[in-house]
Amino acid sequence: MKQKPFFSSPMRLNVALQGGGAHGAFTWGVLDRLLEDETLRFNAVSGTSAGAMNAAALISGLENGGPEAARQSLRSFWRSVSSRSRLIPFNRSTVQAVLGGLGLDVNALPFFFGSGSQVFSPYDLNPAGFNPLQEIIRDTIDITAISRSSVAFYVTATHVGTGEARVFSQDAVTEEVLLASACLPALFHAIEIDGEHYWDGGYSGNPSLMPLVGETDASDLLLVQTSPTQRPDLPQRAQQIAAREKEISFNAPLIKELRLLAELQYQARLLPGSGAPGFLEGLVGKFTRRKPHLIRSISALKCHRITSAAMNVRDSQTKLDSAWLFLTQLRDEGRDAAELFLKNHGGDLGRRSTLDLSRWLHGASTHETELAKAS
Repeated sequence: MKQKPFFSSPMRLNVALQGGGAHGAFTWGVLDRLLEDETLRFNAVSGTSAGAMNAAALISGLENGGPEAARQSLRSFWRSVSSRSRLIPFNRSTVQAVLGGLGLDVNALPFFFGSGSQVFSPYDLNPAGFNPLQEIIRDTIDITAISRSSVAFYVTATHVGTGEARVFSQDAVTEEVLLASACLPALFHAIEIDGEHYWDGGYSGNPSLMPLVGETDASDLLLVQTSPTQRPDLPQRAQQIAAREKEISFNAPLIKELRLLAELQYQARLLPGSGAPGFLEGLVGKFTRRKPHLIRSISALKCHRITSAAMNVRDSQTKLDSAWLFLTQLRDEGRDAAELFLKNHGGDLGRRSTLDLSRWLHGASTHETELAKAS
């Protein structure tokens, strides 16, 4: 059934896409459903790792043929991921078939990889620097289409030397930039760009939100989150502890940005009439003088999030599972999550936030903003 229009003209969305290996197929499903909605238009996308791959497939498809072409572009990317990764030693499905036949426990796989990575590096095990994503990107993503697209695109990678995030945009987004954003250092060689080396962007910006606030003029920011924000049980086994530790570290940059955004938005709303004290007044003031529109953008920003309870209980080891059946299951979960969001909050877009930033606000018991029930 066709979505009933919420708006007389398309609502422009800024979208932030988190990484997460094979779990990025959940984001594929979210985008697939959003592309069906004629009331929505993508204005800008920020992505990291698998989120950057989804964004690249989305934008190149939109530029080459519109929403239906974008849906096909996303499907082609993930189909290629599934078919080309079956022979990769790190692929869970392949190893499961081999170890299962030997009567060994595949659940111990990440533990052995973790131990081995302290002794052997990808420079030892993969001296030629083979990276399966390189061919997948070349065959399924049109880099030149991205450079000419009207949809702004931001990709985050981590500078190995400084540990800082570098955000690449539009013309600067290349095959190497996409590879860098998804480069896990325990598996692949660092990616060299302009004489500098980069690792996965998840360490420093997963994904980067501020470019969507300061560089674009759409007022709605939709975060698609794949990494579990909460685990119901205390991890006690070694591999469980290691997995949760990695989840926390990859969520930390996002939480820091949400906290900064919450503080800036709170102070921005106080600044015009109250002269709010503290260092944030000076910080907001500096932004205002340098970019006068930014204070209005922060104050008017409406934040939303799409995630799924299933992602919070899913085994983190499945981030290595590229079996087509599993990827399409994740896609369907993403479509369902997007469908639920549109049903509950489609009418809130352009009007009010559905993600309450006040939970990340330091030293404030109340947050004076009209909020819909959080998704």
